Amino acid sequence: MGRKRISQGSTFERDIGFSRAVVDKRWVFVSGTTGYDYATMTISDDVVEQCRQTLANVDDALVRAGSCADDVVRVRYMVPNRADFEPCWPLLREYFADALPAATLTVVDLLTPAMKIEIEVTAHKPKGKRKKQR
Repeated sequence: MGRKRISQGSTFERDIGFSRAVVDKRWVFVSGTTGYDYATMTISDDVVEQCRQTLANVDDALVRAGSCADDVVRVRYMVPNRADFEPCWPLLREYFADALPAATLTVVDLLTPAMKIEIEVTAHKPKGKRKKQR
């Protein structure tokens, strides 16, 4: 299988010029993803709600790539405010419970002030039968 690009139709993908995810053989690379609801291009003011939507966006990209959270081997968290990260831990712990990927947190400026968390993942698709999906 060659390279496959996955779009979620966000205006950021179009305006900046990138794919939400790229599948290359058995690897899935999901771009930095935020808590925007891409259907409406709206984002909550609450960091936990943003985290929940971000994980839903990441999950949609993984599933469309033939993968799932259990296949994630690397996750990068980016937050502009370090204090916003800890309230997200319960959601992250639940979502990545089976994968327990290698992880990094960086405190950075994000594209817009409304964004409070961005998550990027790399997954390795298993050979053979598909594992459970969330």
